[in-house]
Amino acid sequence: MMKKKTQAKEEPVEKHNNKPTDNKEYSENQDITNSFDSSVPSSENDSLPADDTDKVVAEVRIVEEKLAEMQDKYIRLSAEFDNYRRRTIREKMELSKYADENLLLKIIPLMDDFDRALSHMDTATDCIAMKSGIDLIYGKFQDFLKQSGIKEIESFNSVFNVDLHEAVAKVTVQDEDKKGKVVDVVQKGYFLQDKVLRFSKVVVGE
Repeated sequence: MMKKKTQAKEEPVEKHNNKPTDNKEYSENQDITNSFDSSVPSSENDSLPADDTDKVVAEVRIVEEKLAEMQDKYIRLSAEFDNYRRRTIREKMELSKYADENLLLKIIPLMDDFDRALSHMDTATDCIAMKSGIDLIYGKFQDFLKQSGIKEIESFNSVFNVDLHEAVAKVTVQDEDKKGKVVDVVQKGYFLQDKVLRFSKVVVGE
């Protein structure tokens, strides 16, 4: 009698453990699984259509052609710039080497005059004619200096100016007006345009 009661009590427990899953819960789980599967791309979706592939290939070829063209232009431009740089350096060297060419061409005729004067100096008996010849050469040389933008600094009897004069000596003078002024020019000074090319070496009265 006791055994039957035990079995009777255990049967409801077994039935409870073997209860099938609720249909509503199963349906929800199935929907989630289906939605997950549909979100994962398949190998067929990953591949591009044939038309799109041809379009990409064509664009790549266009970009490669443009890149090759730009590279060719760069190489040509680099070569041209290198040639220009070398030519400029050569021209600068020649310019610095022959910068005084025009100046020397203007001086050479004056040297010719000096040569003629010196060749006649030993045999000449007319000193006045020799002096006139030298004065003529000196005048030509002054004209040459003026054409080159060189002019003499007027220093004699002017107020001593440190920007123009270089005092080599000082002498005592009786005249008050000559104190602080140039009383003698030892060496002439010159301007090149507005710039002092050489200072005048002078004696200053005190």
